[in-house]
Amino acid sequence: MVQVISTLTSERAKELLCSYINATGQIQIARISNISNWYFERVIFPGQRLLFNAPQAAQLEIHTGKVASAILTDTIPCDRLQVTQPAD
Repeated sequence: MVQVISTLTSERAKELLCSYINATGQIQIARISNISNWYFERVIFPGQRLLFNAPQAAQLEIHTGKVASAILTDTIPCDRLQVTQPAD
């Protein structure tokens, strides 16, 4: 299942199209919290792919869900998740 999330910002041209896949067997929460005045948080189920736009300086935090909590398990710069088109 693919989920596409689009944000509304005036800096649209400076945003990256990014992709993240939850390759674990657990529910994860993806969050970007290092950009002021900008909010992004999504639940990602096992095997799900998330496509999203993000500012170039954004860092995607991955929190792995447990029964009553979520633990920060990874922080990935969004420029490493950028989707690129193959050369013709």
